[in-house]
Amino acid sequence: MLRNKSLIPLSHQHQRALALCVRIDRAQPIPDADLQAWQEEIGQHFEQEIKFHFAAEESELFPAARGFPELVGLVDELIAEHDSLRESFSKAEAGRMSVEGLPAFARQLSAHIRQEERQLFERMQQLMDPEQLTTLGRRLKVALQDAAQSCILPNDATRLRAKS
Repeated sequence: MLRNKSLIPLSHQHQRALALCVRIDRAQPIPDADLQAWQEEIGQHFEQEIKFHFAAEESELFPAARGFPELVGLVDELIAEHDSLRESFSKAEAGRMSVEGLPAFARQLSAHIRQEERQLFERMQQLMDPEQLTTLGRRLKVALQDAAQSCILPNDATRLRAKS
């Protein structure tokens, strides 16, 4: 199903977060010397975009989804995942994520995003009428206004290199 235009800003942010996950996965094994650079980039993603993204979902998207009894369990699960992911972002920002923790973090974030896209967004588009989606889109736009609107550029240590 095509993404409704009201949810596209969240989907664009999902794409940028998934790109980070793919880069972490493709960079394996990450040398210990590059760990700090990866943690800094993860922290930058959180500060510039993801914290606003989570807040918008929690203040606008999830309450709208809770209006449909069949989505309440999924929303509860996604909120719990936000809490867990915030802990991981915090660990990275504090420089306490291990080299082994990076790919686990990327897998968790990727799975979370895919669940929102494939389950929550798809079902909300089926259950909500066009006016409800438009109203939600306006509210999300306001909630996301302070988030970065472009990709974060990798630094020298986190830029993907061709395998030799």
